[in-house]
Amino acid sequence: MPKEVLLTEEGLKKLQEELKVLKETRRHEVIERIQEAVSHGDLSENADYAQAKEEQAFIEGRIQELEEMVKNAQIIERNSNHNMVSIGSTVEASVNGKQVKYTIVGANEANPAQGKISNESLVGRALLGTKKGDKVPVETPAGKVSYEITNIV
Repeated sequence: MPKEVLLTEEGLKKLQEELKVLKETRRHEVIERIQEAVSHGDLSENADYAQAKEEQAFIEGRIQELEEMVKNAQIIERNSNHNMVSIGSTVEASVNGKQVKYTIVGANEANPAQGKISNESLVGRALLGTKKGDKVPVETPAGKVSYEITNIV
């Protein structure tokens, strides 16, 4: 049974855009490079041909992966319940006196540099189901860290 892929509307659109570029542009560019390399003759010593074939394999693999993700996408609705943290929530918390802000997203959209953490990550998993005012201990590779939930949006 295929694994569902949790995505925001924005995340699904990004995957669809990447898929479109790969299918409509990149795929054709690499085919042209292969044809150009073939026209130069001996393929056994043609580095351009070998490189283009490797790129073609990568592109085709990525297309398959993206198609599967789009097919199995489950859209994360914006959390309208600001009483409890769930996937789609934006959480503000105090950690060692420092304010942090995270949006809980599916694993495929996670980007900690942008404040998007996966529901499967240590912190994301620990924050799910918590409420404003809760103190949440999280065991991280750097040691135990306590998150105090200050707001849920």
